[in-house]
Amino acid sequence: MSFLQQYPDEIVALLRRLVAEEGPAIELAAARVADTIAADRLLHVFGTGGHSYMGAEELFFRAGGLVPVNAILDEGVSLGHGALRSMAVERTPGYAKAVLDVHQVGADDTLVIVNAYGVNAVTVDAAMEARRRGCVTIAVTSVALQRALPPGHPSRHPSGRNLCDEADIVVDCKVPMGDALVELPGLRQRIGASSTFGNAMALNLIAGRAVELLVARGNEPPLWQSANSPGGDDANVRHVKAYRQRIKKL
Repeated sequence: MSFLQQYPDEIVALLRRLVAEEGPAIELAAARVADTIAADRLLHVFGTGGHSYMGAEELFFRAGGLVPVNAILDEGVSLGHGALRSMAVERTPGYAKAVLDVHQVGADDTLVIVNAYGVNAVTVDAAMEARRRGCVTIAVTSVALQRALPPGHPSRHPSGRNLCDEADIVVDCKVPMGDALVELPGLRQRIGASSTFGNAMALNLIAGRAVELLVARGNEPPLWQSANSPGGDDANVRHVKAYRQRIKKL
């Protein structure tokens, strides 16, 4: 079987497993998100390093997506300022506290932490610091990957703790050790990354189910319309007016 056949099959299998196994966790996460939106609070989303950074972008300013999303797009952990720099920053203890301070994450807030690996300092510190502040955390992460990574690995939080042990609600994105899925004859390193797909599916399931719950309660949640569709700009004007001073990156 060629890569063009195997890779889509592997990705679809991973996503089907996520949907089949994570229903209860997704329901808990969605209910918390729905409560947050209904209370007119912002949903904070933090992709804590490397490609997990895209998790915050996935829910932010997205066609058909929730408006009250504060994407924590911290330049320090972004690959845009250098891949090695990003890796060094995400391994720096204490950094997450400053980021949460800037975004004013506090008591009774909801913070989604997106990181498939779930072991680095910024990721684990974000969950620990959020707990100290009385903030509810939802982790989108791979439990098996964290359990399999040896103690003392350089990427681990100094405490050795995992995101899946620190978050209040955990949605397992099912990413395997090493992230890549496809083995090729004669090649030791697997190819075909999976974490972006798993993270995006989990996030969209949580957000979409939250919208469904809000509608069932009789609430109409604020949603973005694509600016590249007829009437999109006009439909979004009121949301921009209502949230421009509240959402840091809007």
